Amino acid sequence: MAGIWLDVLDEIARTCREHGRGDLLQAVRQKRAQLLDPTLRVLVIGEPNQGKSQLVNAIVNAPVCPVGDGRTTVLPTVVQHAEVAAAAVVQVPPPTPGRSPGTALPGTVERTPVPVEQIPAGVAGSYGRRPGGGPAYVEIGLPRALLGAGLVLVDTPGADEIGTAAGVASVAALNRADAVLLVSDSTRELSVAELNVLLHVTRAHPNVLVVQTKIDLVPDWRAVAERNQRHLAEAGVPAALIPVSAALRLRAAAADDRDLNAESGFPSLVARLHRDLAGKADVLARATVGLAARTVVEQLAAPLRAELESQQAEEQSGPMSRLHAAQREVEELRRCSVRWQNTLNDEMADLLSDIEYDLRERTRQILREVDDAFDTADPLVAWDTFQEWLSRNLTEAAEANHEWLAQRCDFVARRVAGHFARYGYDVLPPWSMTVPEDLAGRTPEIEQPNVDRFTVSQKVITGMKGSYGGLLMFGLAMTLAGMPMINPVSIGAGALFGGKSIRDESKQLLRRRQATAKTAIQRHVDDYFVRVVKDCRDTARQVQRMLRDHFAALTEELQEAIVQSLRTAKQAADTDAAVRDQRQREIKLKMTRLAALYDQAQQLTGARPAAAPLEPRA
Repeated sequence: MAGIWLDVLDEIARTCREHGRGDLLQAVRQKRAQLLDPTLRVLVIGEPNQGKSQLVNAIVNAPVCPVGDGRTTVLPTVVQHAEVAAAAVVQVPPPTPGRSPGTALPGTVERTPVPVEQIPAGVAGSYGRRPGGGPAYVEIGLPRALLGAGLVLVDTPGADEIGTAAGVASVAALNRADAVLLVSDSTRELSVAELNVLLHVTRAHPNVLVVQTKIDLVPDWRAVAERNQRHLAEAGVPAALIPVSAALRLRAAAADDRDLNAESGFPSLVARLHRDLAGKADVLARATVGLAARTVVEQLAAPLRAELESQQAEEQSGPMSRLHAAQREVEELRRCSVRWQNTLNDEMADLLSDIEYDLRERTRQILREVDDAFDTADPLVAWDTFQEWLSRNLTEAAEANHEWLAQRCDFVARRVAGHFARYGYDVLPPWSMTVPEDLAGRTPEIEQPNVDRFTVSQKVITGMKGSYGGLLMFGLAMTLAGMPMINPVSIGAGALFGGKSIRDESKQLLRRRQATAKTAIQRHVDDYFVRVVKDCRDTARQVQRMLRDHFAALTEELQEAIVQSLRTAKQAADTDAAVRDQRQREIKLKMTRLAALYDQAQQLTGARPAAAPLEPRA
């Protein structure tokens, strides 16, 4: 009869061995030995003062566990069958490396017989226990038919922190139990801590029972039982609830009162224990194997699923992501190459236009000052002073223009280099542009233009021409008055007209000289402008070619490095993808086998609950 579930359990053990989980393999082996043992080990747990010890006494109908008078259960108490009543304190050696706590090698445990009157002291841990030793428990044997059928009861210490596995039972008693009775009295409803313990226990034990004690002390114990059943259903705890009264059971046993015994609720509890004992080799074993399979499969599948998820994360951040990053870098470098060339061409075109406009404005300002100066000045008198001023101003204009050219060229270089900022900041070319020191020596001197001078002979002739008209006009007029043509009045008029002619001619000659000087200066400034603009254009073109060659070489260097990185990333991605795909196939195959093992174990119970965690995720 045990063949089916035993084969499944052995398959679970082989699976644990294949996955290298020695801890799980040891637990499965212990579970196998436990299920093959015909005895039914029932673990009685609960918070203090809930009636656990009295419950055990009522089941076996003997005061084996001390109760009342402030007696506290410190050591677990194992009540089993014996031909003659006896008790002993059993202590195992301290755990050593490689051996789980609560286990001992055969022949290494220490057994100290305990007299009947010393059983309470033994249970309290003050008798028969060697200080410094390992875990201990009290073993009591009784000649009882129920115990002789294979029932073993384990009374555990009350757990104040009942929510932890250590507080539930010591010496790994919970893992070795076939059934678990959680004891809670009728004075209150199930607490949150007790519900948490039930949730914890039902994950590892298919046979869990809630025993509601002290119904003889609480009149409305049925309402408490209904609320407890509702709490169990809401919490999803698959545990039955049996209300009992140990006091009524013991009183009925003493008086041999069957009705009082039935009122105590113990017949239902004892019948349940008999049914569990009879079905351990089949029903209980199948359910236990199903739960064991779920626990083992979940623990084996968790690292496999985590590895799959980590591989998916590595796919986003590993060699494949580096390959995608390298491909993006290649595309970005191509766009960067187009952008920096467009920036260089546009900035240099703007630079040439701005430099020419700047020099034109500076020379126009000089010409305006020249026009203002020669509106009043005589080139014959002020030419030397003006020549020095003009040379100085043209030199200053050229120097300022060249300095601005140098600043703009540096600005252009930095604008272009800004496109390479993501590849490093040290991408500016090693160059420097300064204003030429010999600009003043390169400025040509303007020659004084040929202008007409007003000589003495020209003045005499001009004066004579002007005086002749005045003398004749006034002489003829005086003859009408009977005076001679040449007289003091006509002579004075002639002298006046001659002086005026000399002054008018002098002013005309001055204006011609000023106009000639302005024209000569305009031509000189234009020639100088053309020469300086030509130098600036040549310099700007040289800078443009230098920047173009520098950043073209930098682009080629970056492209070569990125392409090499792309090749390396592609090789690594291909290798990683092959290894990852192979590993993913292995993991999915293992998870498929785990799912099949879980299905096989669940078929033992005739039902397969939802088991999404067992299925491998994509």
